[in-house]
Amino acid sequence: MIEPVQAPDRAIVDLLVVGGGINGAGIARDAAGRGLSVMLVEAEDLAQHTSSASTKLIHGGLRYLEYGEFRLVREALIERERLWGMAPHIIWPLRFVLPQVNSPRPAWMVRLGLWLYDHLGGRKKLPATETIDLARAPQGAGLNPGARKAFVYSDCWVEDSRLVVLNAMDAATRGATIHTRTRLIAARREATMWIATIADATGERSVRARAMVNAAGPWVEDVLQRTRDPARAGNQRDRGVRLIKGSHIVLPRLYPGDHAFLLQNPDRRVVFAIPYENEFTLVGTTDEAWTGPPGRATISHGETDYLLETVRRYFAAPVGPDEVRWTYAGIRPLYDDHAANASAVTRDYVLDLDAPSASAPLLSVFGGKITTYRKLAEHALEKLAPHFPMAGPAWTAGATLPGGDLPGSDFEAYVADLAGEHPALPRSLLRRLARAYGTRVEHVLAGVRDQADLGHDFGAGLTEAELRYLAQHEWAVSAEDVLWRRSKLGLHTLPQATARVDAFLAGLRNG
Repeated sequence: MIEPVQAPDRAIVDLLVVGGGINGAGIARDAAGRGLSVMLVEAEDLAQHTSSASTKLIHGGLRYLEYGEFRLVREALIERERLWGMAPHIIWPLRFVLPQVNSPRPAWMVRLGLWLYDHLGGRKKLPATETIDLARAPQGAGLNPGARKAFVYSDCWVEDSRLVVLNAMDAATRGATIHTRTRLIAARREATMWIATIADATGERSVRARAMVNAAGPWVEDVLQRTRDPARAGNQRDRGVRLIKGSHIVLPRLYPGDHAFLLQNPDRRVVFAIPYENEFTLVGTTDEAWTGPPGRATISHGETDYLLETVRRYFAAPVGPDEVRWTYAGIRPLYDDHAANASAVTRDYVLDLDAPSASAPLLSVFGGKITTYRKLAEHALEKLAPHFPMAGPAWTAGATLPGGDLPGSDFEAYVADLAGEHPALPRSLLRRLARAYGTRVEHVLAGVRDQADLGHDFGAGLTEAELRYLAQHEWAVSAEDVLWRRSKLGLHTLPQATARVDAFLAGLRNG
């Protein structure tokens, strides 16, 4: 049997976490593992916004060295290999080619930055930087003529929205309650307790919590307004949050090979080109100030043109707007350090603790990046520690995420073993399922002998068996949840699959 994904609600919880992005899910997991009772509420789906709209990298942030963000880069580099070990099914190494053609930075400066990048964070398993001649090396295939010298360095790839879900699953396994499609209406302090009003499709109800965490991402200031204490208004302060939109485009594959590119532009901004979903190349990101309210963002024509111009500057393949297969954009809630350039705004995080004497604390999270989410959660629990002396110590540094306990952390060996156990199933299907679920794929495939046992195929190998698993254990309730966050099968299925998946999931809920 698979453990239940949801613990029963409690009348009072130690910690109410608002926000189901990577920081909220990470904090809920860490707190539940320390023995605290935790409830997480997310207004929509897990990772519906910022945490599924990243460039999908576990990286130190090479360009942040240029802005003097040494502490952040070091912390992220240390976390890079640690996270890879925690979830080797959804995180894996990637080599990045950095051509020196069109570079606004001298080669010696780039090489010095890469030397620091190699040594700042205790790299152990990832290969070091090397210099190549693109005219002779296979990494030069697909590039425009003239590119010669390039540096090649290491970082990691992550399935970002799946990382969020796995943290929420682990939190639930450790006793947390996870409520998606559940909105915080308001909260007030009453003596040593928060009295919060939350609402879902069934109506409103109250929750009592000894502390609250505001991890609402772009909505962090909105949540602060909903928790405002009029009696203390003069003493309360808001940390600034600066909303920056980052957009990406997905193109047909631009070059052979499994390496990525870091492309330098004349304006000193950088753009990644990354192998994506086998058939495509992911290109991004942009940095634009977002002045509207938080919400679903879309790419602008100017951003599309900028990314396509970057591609044409480096790659031989002719690309125009008609070649764009998919776009996505997200709003990054960065801590406002008042940098004039949106690209230079710090990616570091700030944890603001509002804890008046003998009153329930409120911890608000500003900024952050996906690579440092686990460390951010540790720091959050350190700040809350005086209010929870019974909480256990830090524990997440070596603990695998659900499905991440691959024997020897060897993904290819695990796929080979899986193929031996299920010889009637296509290896390509087994590989995709193993990438998504790691060792938990054995639950998806329990009792399955051949493809007929998986049930109806909705396209691209998405079957009834997988949908049942996602609905029961990963909070998936819609086709969008499945096709664009639990997976990216939306890139590989026909448009009519959306309605069919929605109808099947509705049948599960109603049946």
